[in-house]
Amino acid sequence: MNRIDELVQLVENGDIERALSLLPNIKKEATDDEKYMLADHLFSWGLLEEARDLVEELMKRYREEGELALFLAEIYTELDEDEKALALLADIDEDDPLFPRACLLLADLYQMQGLEEVSEQKLLKAYEKAPNEPIIEFALAELYFATGQYGKSVSFYEKVLARETTVAGTFIPGRLAEALSLLGEFEQALPYYEQTVQKKIDSHTLFGYGFTAFQAEYYQTAIEKLTQLKELDRDYIPLYLYLAKAYEHEGDTKKSYDIAKEGLLVDEWNKELLLYAGKTALKLGEQKEAETYLRKAVDIDPCYVEALLALAGVLMHNEQYDEVVASLESAMKQGEYDPQFEWYLARAKHKLEMYSDALNHYQEAYTFFKNDVAFLEEYGYFLIEEGDRERAKAMFAQIVRLDPAHTEAAQMLLQLEEE
Repeated sequence: MNRIDELVQLVENGDIERALSLLPNIKKEATDDEKYMLADHLFSWGLLEEARDLVEELMKRYREEGELALFLAEIYTELDEDEKALALLADIDEDDPLFPRACLLLADLYQMQGLEEVSEQKLLKAYEKAPNEPIIEFALAELYFATGQYGKSVSFYEKVLARETTVAGTFIPGRLAEALSLLGEFEQALPYYEQTVQKKIDSHTLFGYGFTAFQAEYYQTAIEKLTQLKELDRDYIPLYLYLAKAYEHEGDTKKSYDIAKEGLLVDEWNKELLLYAGKTALKLGEQKEAETYLRKAVDIDPCYVEALLALAGVLMHNEQYDEVVASLESAMKQGEYDPQFEWYLARAKHKLEMYSDALNHYQEAYTFFKNDVAFLEEYGYFLIEEGDRERAKAMFAQIVRLDPAHTEAAQMLLQLEEE
């Protein structure tokens, strides 16, 4: 056994301390070839500074050796000595067979510095020099994926997949599935997800599969994959909302509600789940439970518009008009706004006999709901109460224009015109 093999054996056996104690003598006595091999091992073990010292020594004797320059640049990159790495890589000529690999390293460096466009230019130059190299196509696909250019990433992942299923430890069908899903190409993504779960099962992949199946309206598949994820990792909170929704789409509202409640046992502060549980409780006629969930969602985020509206609906039903006004006006003071706020405030203040305020809110709401028959009818009757028959007449006339078969509005309009 030679000295380097002995060193490797010690490291593999976990005797790092003894291995490091032998290092100085081995470095002193090793040939240049052995030093290169030793540097390679040191690099793979994460002993970057020791590897750097050896390769720098070799570079002094073999300045024209491109492989050495690339290796040293890679070590510099890992040590965050970016300027040194850039200087070495810049010296590699375009006609050098190593140029595409140099471009790959440069692209990594520029991407780490946030210079995605420069990184892309380097990779495209490498691709131009070596158009059928999977590692370059993969690097382009990864760059486009990381920068949200999913269409371009899909194109390059497909090129890679034509030759390789795994590159740099990454299973390409899994990446394609994710990129297609992010593009909204849900059906096309599903076969790639199926390939991926045949290869490996993990939380991220199962959630992606379940979510994509849900978006593609394959609700049974979504239920199957998200249930599998729940069994694998019950703390993976995002699964509960989509699993609950999938059961709802399959017509099982009770199961949907149970899943939402199960998710809240894992994360009681999840406002989206609280909102969903509240809305589902309403569908099941569980008014008190719905109010509890919706109140908690609003407590967590007093400006959560969807929860505020759902809670306002419950409070209106329970004739808790003061609370409707308090919660919506508080949200508006904090800069939140939704046209539905105006309608709820108009209705609540009407009930509280705050007629002037109610009128102002109805007027504001009219801008948004002037084609909503239910709103126009409510506003019209309010105006009659207020004695503003001309404007009431305009509301009922608008209803008749929108819905000529609305007999009650037609009769009211006739009555108002006769008076």
